[in-house]
Amino acid sequence: MSEVRLSELIGKDIVNIQTGSRLGTAADSDLVVNAETGVIHSIILPSKGGFLSFWDRSNLTIPWDAVKKIGSEVIIVELDESHMRFKRFSY
Repeated sequence: MSEVRLSELIGKDIVNIQTGSRLGTAADSDLVVNAETGVIHSIILPSKGGFLSFWDRSNLTIPWDAVKKIGSEVIIVELDESHMRFKRFSY
């Protein structure tokens, strides 16, 4: 994937091409970036909202290699059910 500016990601919906589900927005996410090289390793999405989400600190991690296309309105990722995305990680 070519160069991408952070400002180009903000506000885009993140959609899983396998299920068609909306996973969140890039505005709500964090990026894990290698400080020396500037390479993005993953996108961390906060857990989805709900009454108990205030106490739930688990996040969804999407490896950058799962990002297939960055469009004008959406970021397309490809994650199947065996992928890490379906496991929750606490940070």
